[in-house]
Amino acid sequence: MRETDSFSGNLLDKAIIFAVNKHSGALRKGTNIPYIVHPMEVAAIAAGITDDLEVIAAAVLHDTLEDTETTFPELVENFGERVALLVAAESENKREEEKPEDTWKIRKEETIRHLETAEDDVKVIALSDKLANIRAIQRDFENLKDKFWDRFNQKDPASHGWYYRSVGDALSGSDPIRASSAFREYRKRVEAVFGV
Repeated sequence: MRETDSFSGNLLDKAIIFAVNKHSGALRKGTNIPYIVHPMEVAAIAAGITDDLEVIAAAVLHDTLEDTETTFPELVENFGERVALLVAAESENKREEEKPEDTWKIRKEETIRHLETAEDDVKVIALSDKLANIRAIQRDFENLKDKFWDRFNQKDPASHGWYYRSVGDALSGSDPIRASSAFREYRKRVEAVFGV
């Protein structure tokens, strides 16, 4: 076994442990579900699309830059530059100095523009993340109905519908994404929650 093979084999284990530690104590918005469940689901979805362990590791780590005190150099040091760049490509500029509700649309427009030209590996992580999100949205919306939207900075369901449809459109330019069962599931769930 080559040294790089050994590194790759341990990479996912290391990413999972790192993410568990970084997200420790955090909960999914509006729930009692430990946050780590989300990146683990994202990684599982990504593993159904690709067998590239660096992409799957980046899927596990995808919220560490955005939602924890993790730094880009820390990711490079622990996981290499490619994984760190993949995580950075999936991270929003949250504009911490402004109110999240004031920057919501700007941030989402930036994400959509970015995904339109992103490489396929970035799109795999984005699709995996958004599919995990829309699964949770569909499940919780069915239970809470219109009160569900109160947990978000953006409380208008039509705006969320615009965003999730636009993400689907941005991702659809990739043949491997478009051919995946994850993408078909994503489109069906977005339609089920937000209509055609």
